[in-house]
Amino acid sequence: QVQFVESGGGLVQPGGSLRLSCAASGFTFSSYVMRWYRQAPGKERELVASISNYSGSRNYADSVKGRFTISRDNAKNTVYLQMASLKPEDTAVYYCHADLPRGNYWGQGTQVTVSS
Repeated sequence: QVQFVESGGGLVQPGGSLRLSCAASGFTFSSYVMRWYRQAPGKERELVASISNYSGSRNYADSVKGRFTISRDNAKNTVYLQMASLKPEDTAVYYCHADLPRGNYWGQGTQVTVSS
């Protein structure tokens, strides 16, 4: 059974930092690209960052380039999203995602709120 457990969200002031974690189970984690998406109220879900299976390739949305860093620890079956210089427009529910042969899988989401 594929499962993701996300953590690390919360309330942070503009300019602050957070690190999101997503612990995966139920599949061979090291074999797959992992992604972080986010969805703000009233908006469509958007891709924030992706990382290849052995971290050789990382891609970011233009809106987060230079501020967010995606990483993974295949020994811990965990993908991370380090977020810095946070802005109010980063407020959203953040989801980890994997596209597996058996289908698309999503975490439950973790809320990030950037506000003073």
